Amino acid sequence: MISTEDITSAAAAIQDDLIADRRYLHAHPELSFHEEKTAAYISSRLSEMGVVHTRNVGGHGIVADIVGKREGKMVALRGDMDALPIKELNQVSYASRNEGVMHACGHDVHTASLLGAARILKERQDSLEGIVRLIFQPAEERIPGGASLMIKDGALRNPDVQLIFGQHVYPDMEVGHVGFRPGMYMASADELYITIKGKGGHAGLPHKSIDAILIASQVVVSIQQLVSRRANAATPTVVSIGKFLGNGATNVLPNEVKLEGTIRTMNEKWRFELHDLLKCLINGISKSMGGSAEIEIRRGYPALINNERLAYWAKEKAVELLGEDKVHDLDLRMTAEDFSYFAQEIPACFYRLGTSNANRNIGAPLHTPHFDVDEDSLVTGSSLMATLAIKSLEEF
Repeated sequence: MISTEDITSAAAAIQDDLIADRRYLHAHPELSFHEEKTAAYISSRLSEMGVVHTRNVGGHGIVADIVGKREGKMVALRGDMDALPIKELNQVSYASRNEGVMHACGHDVHTASLLGAARILKERQDSLEGIVRLIFQPAEERIPGGASLMIKDGALRNPDVQLIFGQHVYPDMEVGHVGFRPGMYMASADELYITIKGKGGHAGLPHKSIDAILIASQVVVSIQQLVSRRANAATPTVVSIGKFLGNGATNVLPNEVKLEGTIRTMNEKWRFELHDLLKCLINGISKSMGGSAEIEIRRGYPALINNERLAYWAKEKAVELLGEDKVHDLDLRMTAEDFSYFAQEIPACFYRLGTSNANRNIGAPLHTPHFDVDEDSLVTGSSLMATLAIKSLEEF
């Protein structure tokens, strides 16, 4: 049996290396589907540890297995590696050197934590009660999602993975703390693209035109009415229009208007029913007002449903490692994560890692140019990942 005290001390002992890994990754971010140098760095670090691995799984993904004293049960740990198209504004030595690209979602922390967990596990390989698979995943930020591509490329097979854990930074929570939520946790996310077509003309003579601006405005309002009247109140549902582009002028009605938005919910059956209802609504309004509509719904990530038994168990292990006061229950989130693809295949637990520090003014939101983390979170992240892998092989 490997004790939590042993894991905690092991993570603390490698804190300088964890920080070095995270800072290298943060300074050299790469966008989804372009993680060549990131993957090369991960590969070199795994080779230094003596961890055998396979590259180019589902793109630039890496899969590594640490085989314990007996082969049998296999559990997986996942960390994503891609960055966002954001210009970093932090004045720090490890700020992004790639103009307009930034690790503003903490994937550098996820990767560094998984490298730390790999080291802890490798050094205790002969005591492991099975196999731990490390999944370094590309392209979490872009449809179709690197998770789906890695699954298609066999990341959960040969041998079969029985369960999987993933973590995500959480600037709403102080460093040293973590959070869990069994069952429904994060929403599906589909992209909505609408072109409303009318007949342009002089704004002073609207009776001679078909006003695409008016039709589009009615569509936006009616979408919210549809959600409030047709969605079950017990099923979280959001349809938001984030872009409304009608290229007219003070005295010009445009020929067409383009709308873009997002469709989010936590029920897969209702998700696709909603797609059909939206198409019917938009086409109906457009036709009734003399215009027409072109509609495209790009299917994104499914809802993320944590396995209840696994999530409750993982929370107990986190309490044993960190103390009850450091482990919290999470609220539902209408954001999305392609870890949901793993959760559709096998029992999965996706949890949150606190990264803020109010005393050091660290706590900017995700996806913003000032996002940063308290790097003590790397010790928490790597030790908890290692703990969940070790203990799930022994107990779950």
